[in-house]
Amino acid sequence: MTRINIFILTLFLTLSPFTVSAHGAGHGAPAITHNQAESIAITHVSGLVESQKIDKSWKLAKLVSTEQKAYNHEPEWLVTFKNSQVSNPEKSTLYIFLSSTGEYLAANFTGK
Repeated sequence: MTRINIFILTLFLTLSPFTVSAHGAGHGAPAITHNQAESIAITHVSGLVESQKIDKSWKLAKLVSTEQKAYNHEPEWLVTFKNSQVSNPEKSTLYIFLSSTGEYLAANFTGK
């Protein structure tokens, strides 16, 4: 093997672990835990109530599930709330979407 080939192979093997680890959750931002996702989602529900985007009754909504899903090949948290005071079944479940690092992405009543 020539010196150039050995140099290139050594360089590749030396740098490859750094390349793999550099693409963790959110380009260096740490991924949040299940409990952190719930806490952040609760804060966003309160914010939606305060900004009058959803009814005040959502402050008393029950957190029913928190799960990590993949959307467009990226991990996201989906936190689901149920409001028993809403009579319309299509509007009684609120879904909060967060990135794997805890950034608010969206909220809706469809879960999609």
